Amino acid sequence: MEENNIDETKNLHESAKHNEYHVTTVNGLYENWFLDYASYVILERAVPAIDDGLKPVQRRILHSMKEMDDGRFNKVANVIGQTMQYHPHGDAAIGDAMVNLGQKDLMIETQGNWGDFRTGDSAAAPRYIEARLSKFALEVAFNKQTTIWQSSYDGRKKEPIALPMKFPLLLAQGVEGIAVGLATKVMPHNFNELLQASIDYLKGKKFELFPDFPTGGMVDVANYNQGKKGGKIRVRAKIEEFDKKTLFVKDVPYGVTTTQLIDSIIKANDSGKIKIKKVIDNTAKDVEIEIQLAPGVSPDKTMDALYAFTDCEVSISPNACVIVDDKPVFIGVEELLQISTEKTKDLLRQELEIKKNELEEQWHYSSIEKIFIEKRIYRDIEESESFEEVIDVIWKGMNKYRKLFRRELTEDDILRLTEIKIKRISKYDSFKADEIMKGIEANLEEVKFNLDNLRAYAIKYFENLLKKYGKGKERKTEIRTFDTIDSKTVAIANQKLYVNKAEGFVGIGLKKDEYVCDCSDLDDIIVFRKDGKMVVSKVQEKSFFGKDILHVDVFHKNDERRIYNLIYLDGKTKISYAKRFPVTGITRDKEYDLTQGSNGSRILYFTANPAGEAEVVNITLSPLSHARKLSFDFDFSELAIKGRGVQGNILSKYLVKGIKLKTKGVSTLGGLNLWYDEAIGRINTQEHGNFLGNFAGNDLIIAFYKDGNYELTNFDVSNHYEYEQLLHISKFKPERPIALVYYDAKAKQYNIKRFIIETQTLNKKFACIPEEKGNYILLATDYKNPVVILTTGKGKTLLETQINLTEFIEVKGAKAIGNRFALADLSKLELLPPDPQDEIEEEIQDEQETLVNEDLFTQEQEKIKKLLEDDPETDEQPKKKPGKIDPDQPKLF
Repeated sequence: MEENNIDETKNLHESAKHNEYHVTTVNGLYENWFLDYASYVILERAVPAIDDGLKPVQRRILHSMKEMDDGRFNKVANVIGQTMQYHPHGDAAIGDAMVNLGQKDLMIETQGNWGDFRTGDSAAAPRYIEARLSKFALEVAFNKQTTIWQSSYDGRKKEPIALPMKFPLLLAQGVEGIAVGLATKVMPHNFNELLQASIDYLKGKKFELFPDFPTGGMVDVANYNQGKKGGKIRVRAKIEEFDKKTLFVKDVPYGVTTTQLIDSIIKANDSGKIKIKKVIDNTAKDVEIEIQLAPGVSPDKTMDALYAFTDCEVSISPNACVIVDDKPVFIGVEELLQISTEKTKDLLRQELEIKKNELEEQWHYSSIEKIFIEKRIYRDIEESESFEEVIDVIWKGMNKYRKLFRRELTEDDILRLTEIKIKRISKYDSFKADEIMKGIEANLEEVKFNLDNLRAYAIKYFENLLKKYGKGKERKTEIRTFDTIDSKTVAIANQKLYVNKAEGFVGIGLKKDEYVCDCSDLDDIIVFRKDGKMVVSKVQEKSFFGKDILHVDVFHKNDERRIYNLIYLDGKTKISYAKRFPVTGITRDKEYDLTQGSNGSRILYFTANPAGEAEVVNITLSPLSHARKLSFDFDFSELAIKGRGVQGNILSKYLVKGIKLKTKGVSTLGGLNLWYDEAIGRINTQEHGNFLGNFAGNDLIIAFYKDGNYELTNFDVSNHYEYEQLLHISKFKPERPIALVYYDAKAKQYNIKRFIIETQTLNKKFACIPEEKGNYILLATDYKNPVVILTTGKGKTLLETQINLTEFIEVKGAKAIGNRFALADLSKLELLPPDPQDEIEEEIQDEQETLVNEDLFTQEQEKIKKLLEDDPETDEQPKKKPGKIDPDQPKLF
């Protein structure tokens, strides 16, 4: 046995000497195989072709359904089996792709339970659901004569390389695919808008395309960038405030299911970012998620928090990538539409040329048949003894009339003449034949005209599609400009902040130390130390900031109204300085020096003032100093507000022994100028929208809605207003009458009333017109002397009347019905701008009100000035006017 093994080994060595082995490294194999695999996935699975906007599996499904089409529904399982003749993958992949196509409700008409993309419910098994091609698909996607064919994967069948798609299907359906090394994500767009854009493009007009999602909602397309790589869109669900304790989510963002949305809300609640009591999914035909709020929680802030911390708002990064000439190409949606429109125009040209050739053939055969029968050429073949002689006789007979033909006769033409039956010859109607030829000629002229005017023909084609299939395909997603929600502002204060000032520790985990305030996990905190250093850092369990902490608080970025008043001693010169400054922008965890940086510098006095308050303090100098007065008062309001890095004004050259508060501060800052942005339904300080006025103290905002309600709110910038229903918003003037015109549906007339707002409860809607079905407010104004132009009648009988509403009706109670103003034939009501003199008087009145509001501060200032004696210092820096932030001071953020 051992000898046999030795002999076999020798034979192997000998054979190896006579043979050459080809060695291939694993590196090379991997490189080539991986490239082949990547190319296959990109071209054959994940990325759609630009010609028809379909992935291969989608194209094969539609082709299989066309082969099976008999007008009736087919079991999806049968369609999957048919498609497997063309698609070399499993039935599950085909089934998933078909369900995805069916849920888009464009190319496939469905029957049965096909699932719901809004809730994430899956479709029933393929054997239980049915489908057929839609009429739209049959019209735009199939034409054997213009289709280029190729062999299927096993060579048994022919399949289309691309369907002759005469519609921008890729943009209508959208697509998402992940290949090897690249991905594609094209947003769905509105059916009608795509057709209109194609029409506009053919007419040479400009057009814009923005996404439209089947889930509805709202979308901010400011950074859409035509769907190219690098763009971004923000998608939001619509949230409605049912009452102060309940919110309703009325739809879901694209790509998010109701289950995912509810899970994200529960997660945000569990992490303390929002406070809710209960979430109920009431989704049936329409999406409805009920959110019950916890007691004492603001619905407006919760709404913002839902957008900030849950899937009520998602960001999507489009990345339009398609296959062009067997290569992936990144392209914008507008260029995609242009290419699709040109492709459609070319397919229409091909169809017209095919139809032209068919009509010319029809005319040619009709003409030779007419000559063959009317000239009785068929009689000449009676004496022919063979078929060849018959052919020769017909050739000779027909050649006499060759000038009447549009093309040369062919052998096929002669053979067709021999196939004419005697019965047809005997019943031949020359007049009827002439009418048929005239009809063919008319159709031929129409086709030629369309070919000569191909652009107009293509426009007519798109207009016909729009008219035929556009109903019910209106835009579902509202295009809006979203406000930027600061997550720190809307986050619920779910933590408590503590400080150990002596040891220098701050955090939410120092339960045994001094309580500072409530905060959230997302907040930054600002820390001031006695040595004049300032640091801003993230809230943590426990952080060390340095010993001798003077002040800790939650940091409010870009808050220019929060002013810090500070007196410090310079360690080098021993001079005391005073300054006022805000902290608007910083670098986190960087230590800032509020003194001049000298060793031994320290803060003598410090206050943080949320509304820019400026107090009066009493300064006591050291008894060893040579000052004439050892005690004097200092008023911070006489200091200008500057940047935190300034040196400050000299308070005293002598050593300060003590500083005591003498008079509490009053704000030195004016009110807030506010604007209302109609696009987002929010008030702001960034000058976006319509100016509302200057707000301070207890000022309120009044809003009137079309449904007959009004609402009073404070001027918090987090307030939401129902912009779709909002009719009028302004600064509330309690003494000013409201003039209001509304439609009385029961009486079928317009009424007018003027009244004073009596109930001033905040954040609650009150009805100001009779609560009858069909009633609505047409006009609401708080002008001092409102004047309107009333237009009544119809057509040429329009009558315009100018009316002063103040003279028209007296002020009555808020619950009064009012007087009849116009009948149902009112066609227009225009409110004229206010009288300039009224505006001037109003400005004067506002200034007087401001002076009254500041009267206490002014009186206090006068008392202080009387008490103050001459300043003992003669070499102080000149004092500047207070109340203005230095515009030259640089801001890091």
